[in-house]
Amino acid sequence: MENPDPPRPAPEADRSLRRMIPVLVLLLAAGLGAVFLRDSLSFEALALHRETLLAYRDAHYGLAVGAFLLAYVAIVAFSLPGATVATLTGGFLFGLFPGVLFNLAGATLGAVLLFLAARAGFGARLAAKIEMQGGKVARLRAALARNEWEVLFLMRVTPIVPFFMANLIPALLNVSLFRFAVTTALGIVPGALVLTSVGSGLGDVFATGGQPDFGLFLEPYVLWPILGLVALGVMPMVVRALRRREL
Repeated sequence: MENPDPPRPAPEADRSLRRMIPVLVLLLAAGLGAVFLRDSLSFEALALHRETLLAYRDAHYGLAVGAFLLAYVAIVAFSLPGATVATLTGGFLFGLFPGVLFNLAGATLGAVLLFLAARAGFGARLAAKIEMQGGKVARLRAALARNEWEVLFLMRVTPIVPFFMANLIPALLNVSLFRFAVTTALGIVPGALVLTSVGSGLGDVFATGGQPDFGLFLEPYVLWPILGLVALGVMPMVVRALRRREL
């Protein structure tokens, strides 16, 4: 007697597995990068290869810009170590301007790719399950929906949430791609300006064998504007909460 054919996976199961492929690729790349690329994407590696990088930039400026953008997008999209070093490199190679524009473009594109991969994997389905089940998580999702612009912006401006988590959390909660992209591009401007400025002065740092000074973030002319942006982001949420309480 012949054995019956083994049961085939349901079409929905097949679609779920296909949706998970981008997420699995990102996780695998992140794990491999953390193990094998940590030393290659470090400040010491930048110092070691600085002359080669400058020579390539001077000889092939357009290709250098393209290669830098691709590398930055990959670092962010695959959550590889070295995002800070990449931002410093943008300032070192291209100056404050247009270096900060290249840094903003690379960080935003990489964040959007990671967001899309995570949302395609399980973001939309997870959000639907949260809404169906209700409870505290559903109320948190509803609160986020009411204050989506402000929360997404604050996640970028403040360093409380790590950058890669600020890419994943909105995807898992199925927030708007447009709002995610806009708040990412605008919210990372202050930090990108400071780090690119530090990177543009790395020539003197390399000459003395020192380390970059990140104390610039604590200078009043940097810190106070960032705190002002945080206050502007919080204020609309406070006003809406007070109005709901009055009603």
